Amino acid sequence: MTDMHIRTALPEDDDALARLDRAAWSTLHAVQPRPEPPYEPFFSDRFGPHDHLVAELDGRLVGYVKLGFPTPLIVNAHVRQIQGFLVAEDVRGTGVGRRLIRAAMDEARRQGAVRITLRVLGHNTPARKLYETEGFVIEGVLPGEFLLDGEYVDDVLMGRPL
Repeated sequence: MTDMHIRTALPEDDDALARLDRAAWSTLHAVQPRPEPPYEPFFSDRFGPHDHLVAELDGRLVGYVKLGFPTPLIVNAHVRQIQGFLVAEDVRGTGVGRRLIRAAMDEARRQGAVRITLRVLGHNTPARKLYETEGFVIEGVLPGEFLLDGEYVDDVLMGRPL
């Protein structure tokens, strides 16, 4: 992975990120229905390029992490939350995800955060294992929070200090 680097997303990454997101869609990690045409832009008024770090390998975007505030409250401004995370299927297990998570923690620190959180579906074992190896611990569980493919799935809150 020597040719892989992580950078802040650019406005022109919108189409590539949208395609990556659609290609990797799965109820393992998505709670929204499968995207159907006409497709929405990847970036929105709420989350733009500056809120995303992307992994680029040989000129191709192979993953992203979206970093935001868990709430709009000033008393919560010391916390950042990973609010989206995806790695292309063909590069999973090669360290791309780990580098993205570490880059998100570095960026959160740079922004002055002292804590980082995320939410992950209970059945997403690969993601949960990655987060645990990066120091995240389970801080809460909402049992059966989502009904996906006819099964109730827990919503797991994880966090760690920075």
